[in-house]
Amino acid sequence: MSDCRKAVFLDRDGTLNMEKSYLSDPDQLVLFPEVIPALKKLQEARYLLFIVTNQSGIGRGYYTEADMHRVNERLLTQVKSAGVHFSQIYFSPESPDIPSRGRKPSPQFLHDAARDFNITLADSYMVGDKLSDIECGWNAGVKASILVRTGYGRETEEGLDHCRDDLSVVDDLLAGADWILGQGHP
Repeated sequence: MSDCRKAVFLDRDGTLNMEKSYLSDPDQLVLFPEVIPALKKLQEARYLLFIVTNQSGIGRGYYTEADMHRVNERLLTQVKSAGVHFSQIYFSPESPDIPSRGRKPSPQFLHDAARDFNITLADSYMVGDKLSDIECGWNAGVKASILVRTGYGRETEEGLDHCRDDLSVVDDLLAGADWILGQGHP
């Protein structure tokens, strides 16, 4: 018997909440309406939930790490009221021109979660609205990466090669959750 668990790794901006240029004000956080029902479905199916987010606005000096934590706290409060729990939020504060251990498409944070939470990445998923999110999942060896058409997703979709078996493109996170749950992982 294995104690390994499965997870869904989620980008934040454009996937869970509406894309705002360098979101730093918690009062501007707006979750997509389908996010809480989607997260509840995944959690009820025994997936651990993680946020993996690039926050280059910190490295660029547009806002502080404390600002980002306030936005995250607002998000956590909103989903907690519906009984949803994230196991961890991983963030990369570096700007794109600075070397980074965890900045997507690096799979480092997914590997960290696999080690720290005993997760089988081959039974897990990465969901996001940008190519770096999708590549992060591929680089980590997840079962599939899922591109949502929210945020920058439609724009990203135009440049993607859909011929990969480990890529799914869906309208939003609820469609992504339904797709995951239809893959034979109760």
